[in-house]
Amino acid sequence: MRIIKHHFLVPFYMFLIAFVFQTCAKQKGKINHGDFPSEIGTIIANKCATSGCHNSKSSVATNNYNLDSWDLMFKGSNSGSPVIPFNSAYSSLCFYINTYDDLGLKNEPTMPLNAKALSYDEVKLIKNWIDDGAPNINGDVKWQDPNSKKLYAVNQGCDVLTVFDSETQLPTRVISVGTKAGPDTPHNIKVSSDGKYFYIIFINNNIMQKYSTADNSLIANIPLSPLAAGTGTADAYDWNTLIFTKDNKKAFCVSWQSAGVVACVDLEKHKLIHYVGGMFNPHGIALTNDEKNIYITAQMGNCLFQFDTAFTVSNKYTLDGMPANESSNTINSHEIISGKNPNELIITCQQSNDIRVFNTITNSVTTIIPTSPDPRELVYSAQNNAYFITHSEDTTTFANTRGSVTKLNATNYTITKLKCGYQPHGLAVDNKTNLLYILSRNRNTAGPAPHHTSNCVGRNGFVNFINAQTFTLLNKKYEMSVDPYMIFAQP
Repeated sequence: MRIIKHHFLVPFYMFLIAFVFQTCAKQKGKINHGDFPSEIGTIIANKCATSGCHNSKSSVATNNYNLDSWDLMFKGSNSGSPVIPFNSAYSSLCFYINTYDDLGLKNEPTMPLNAKALSYDEVKLIKNWIDDGAPNINGDVKWQDPNSKKLYAVNQGCDVLTVFDSETQLPTRVISVGTKAGPDTPHNIKVSSDGKYFYIIFINNNIMQKYSTADNSLIANIPLSPLAAGTGTADAYDWNTLIFTKDNKKAFCVSWQSAGVVACVDLEKHKLIHYVGGMFNPHGIALTNDEKNIYITAQMGNCLFQFDTAFTVSNKYTLDGMPANESSNTINSHEIISGKNPNELIITCQQSNDIRVFNTITNSVTTIIPTSPDPRELVYSAQNNAYFITHSEDTTTFANTRGSVTKLNATNYTITKLKCGYQPHGLAVDNKTNLLYILSRNRNTAGPAPHHTSNCVGRNGFVNFINAQTFTLLNKKYEMSVDPYMIFAQP
């Protein structure tokens, strides 16, 4: 047997040994602190995840926030997500370590507790790290999977959108929305049935914004009025509700004003199609199953407006069998959705404190279901054969609180009531986890004190969770920014 000597490999091995030696020399003295980047980990390990503070042994006493590792940091705290990737302005961790006016909000008690405050450079380093996504030592960013299931909520008091992760229920992103320097006031949000896009409408802007659910990027600003489209002088604000066609090609949007209008837009070509008025304080909107007609509630009075989807025919019906009255506080219908049964619409009525079932064949109310005071928003869950309704200003059903939630059986119309949150408003059912998300506006000063302040004027709100099957409240709630208003689950 002949032995072949690979003399040409000797230089390669010498290079490899030198490279390993040099690499080890560079890492000398550096410690991996829980997969944080080296400089960030050094600060956190020495000044945050210390004895009696945010480590595994004592985190239960510190709002249940553990900073022993990058993964544990993103488990969140009792208040939610202290670190929001790409947004230090909404990361409460930054508020508690900051003592410098030009570096943003300052909350007390200053962390580290009973110790020397972090230096200016240390605070700025952490803020910049979060604004870069708060990556770990390998450059990985949390909650970056474009295919993960999400829920989307608008914060009406802050011109921001909060994204929730379905698996953990934690707030994972806070994204600025709107186009104006002043308040746009995002009011409503919905996700297309294919789950690819979410759309936002505003109280103080005449556009609908279209975003990708894959990466939260803005796709288009769609005009909702002739003025916004650059084709006329007619204008409207107070855009409140919206509904999509089943193919996600069109949307109908309602402007809640005394001279209210409804707009129809092309979601593919991003343009205004129709724009008509003639309604007094319109609010909720529903599309019939055959998509030939839309029905719109009247926030004041006893009326229900109906248009064909081409806007060639319009009618006005009443919800109490009385002559139409658009200025009296009699019914005050708020939200409207398609019911479980074909040709039925379910309507919340704030003034009469009931739910009304409306038949679109006879154009009349077939059932009136008394419920708790001030019924507002509602969703239908086929999985639970139930409608869920929020009662934002209900002060009588449960003592010492403001607001309640009801479950309405979709077959026999029996009602179950639950105390949940403070001034509950927007709600959504996540079919993957069968959890009901309830947004608490918490605007009244008698409500629960927020854990921290916000970049916006006002009190932070909360999100609470209900097991939709058993209709029981989960023992957790997470803090959001000011006035969380509406929420929608990605299909």
